[in-house]
Amino acid sequence: MLSSCKKEDGSLHNGYFWIYGSGLIDMYGQEATKAISEKWKIKQVHAGGCVIDNETEKKIRAANKKTLAAIAKKYGKGWEAQYDKDIEDYAVKRANVMDVLLVNKLFQKKLSNYNVSFDDVNNEITVLNDPEQYEVTVVNPRLKYENKICFRVKVNTQNRTVNLIK
Repeated sequence: MLSSCKKEDGSLHNGYFWIYGSGLIDMYGQEATKAISEKWKIKQVHAGGCVIDNETEKKIRAANKKTLAAIAKKYGKGWEAQYDKDIEDYAVKRANVMDVLLVNKLFQKKLSNYNVSFDDVNNEITVLNDPEQYEVTVVNPRLKYENKICFRVKVNTQNRTVNLIK
């Protein structure tokens, strides 16, 4: 059994608010919410398929009601509008990050070390607390599970720098 000195109230799980959903997964929305999860400390959790029973739906609604109240307490009224804007802005931010990586020699060298071309880059971009800072994890899905992550870099889109994360 594990315990922690950090108090979590049921809406927090390892420091993140969990919002449950069900139904068809929106792949772009999933990528965007995952990318901004570090900034907001909110994770979207898929809790059921396209068809769920009434009991599961009631549990999801009850848990989300409690979680949304806790989020509003932390971020204030109207937090949803800024959160939604961050999701919408993700496409532009992702393009900016990829633009910086495209011309960066360190990034290109690391790609060649893993025999991955820029056109085949499969990555996860995480928005950090600084609006111009991003963490990029380059993944090679052809490798075994434990070796899929090739490397990580921190990208600053304002000064157009890339730093390898050790």
